[in-house]
Amino acid sequence: MAIAYFINQYPKVSHSFIRREILALEAQGIPIHRFSIRACDAELVDEADRAERLKTTVLLQSGVKGLVAPLVQRAIAHPAKFFSALKLALQVGQRSDRGLLYHLVYLAEACALYQLLKARSITHLHAHFGTNSTTIAMLCHALGGPAYSFTVHGPEEFDQPVALSLGEKIRRSAFVVGISSFGRSQIFRWCHPNQWPKVQVVHCGVDDRFLTLEPTPVPDVPQFVCVARLGEQKGHFLLLEAVHQLASEGLQFKVLLVGDGPLRADLEGAIARYQLQPYFEITGWASGSQVQQYVTESRALILPSFAEGLPVVIMEALALGRPVISTYVAGIPELVEPGRCGWLVPSGSVEPLAQAIRAALQTPPETLTQMGQTGRDLVLQHHNIDIEAAHLAHLFSAIPAQSNGSATSAQTLGAEAGSTSAPIASL
Repeated sequence: MAIAYFINQYPKVSHSFIRREILALEAQGIPIHRFSIRACDAELVDEADRAERLKTTVLLQSGVKGLVAPLVQRAIAHPAKFFSALKLALQVGQRSDRGLLYHLVYLAEACALYQLLKARSITHLHAHFGTNSTTIAMLCHALGGPAYSFTVHGPEEFDQPVALSLGEKIRRSAFVVGISSFGRSQIFRWCHPNQWPKVQVVHCGVDDRFLTLEPTPVPDVPQFVCVARLGEQKGHFLLLEAVHQLASEGLQFKVLLVGDGPLRADLEGAIARYQLQPYFEITGWASGSQVQQYVTESRALILPSFAEGLPVVIMEALALGRPVISTYVAGIPELVEPGRCGWLVPSGSVEPLAQAIRAALQTPPETLTQMGQTGRDLVLQHHNIDIEAAHLAHLFSAIPAQSNGSATSAQTLGAEAGSTSAPIASL
């Protein structure tokens, strides 16, 4: 079994969960070949990510010009498969908001990927995210390449299932992974029930760097941490409004915003307008060890997201023994139990978020420590990356050598996957 992973950008500062999954699979004796469409070397601050970069083959390393030769070679060598893949690219491109030209580029990238996979005798390709990386994996399969599977994270796949041809990608795949029960339910919406057995839940997880640590007591300091890309879906401006409300009441505390992104300048401007500079500090991107330090130095993690899959940083914070303030979005309620290991508030609501922050400020550190331990126990039970990688390894091993992702293959996979498969007895 020769497995390749394919991601749009890898390694990436926000994709540490993929790195953990790959390394956990390799620790179980499954060598993984890493491929990405493009690199993002500039933002790599973690040594583990830099090490992964040296193991990763980048499709666009030579630019778009490097895609011409593989496309022409594949068209000449196997015209029937090439034109079948071309037809698929046009079909998918017509319904996409990215258009036909992008999908012709994806076809060229699929031809280049096909050559690389063939040269390394890859028998199965796994993509993360049901976006362009899975489009290319599907086109590569149509060209005669190996069977593919993919992990759906959300929220983009849930927001644009038609434009992303999610149903077609599911139908042609060997299996599909959702990272939560909520994620699996959204995948169910876009495929026929006879495909449901191939949709499996494999959680993202944390590794020994979190699992073997002895949690420290929650410090008696008025500090919170928010670890997230500074983008629209994370709810930073809502957090700013909640903090402004609490500041007007005279409460004194600080929120570390760990991360960077397109909204940084807007956030900095809003913080200045509200005169909240004493309440916020934006650190920029941080390494894994720095994130751990920021979390353990805080009372709780705050993540007021509008849209999510199931944020890995929540698992990390709970594993470190820190309670979480977040929203009733996607898979988050499957991990954060209100009153036991944190607070959940309606997404988009300022007053409940302010109330949760106020409650966390007023809760004794000893109680917060107990809440953090409850959360850590849940992470140990459901988000141990070695256990989750073992589930994934089983799915890989159950794929026939020449799987075509048919309904028959789906039924077989569902039966072999056991308890993680969807119930279909009543259909």
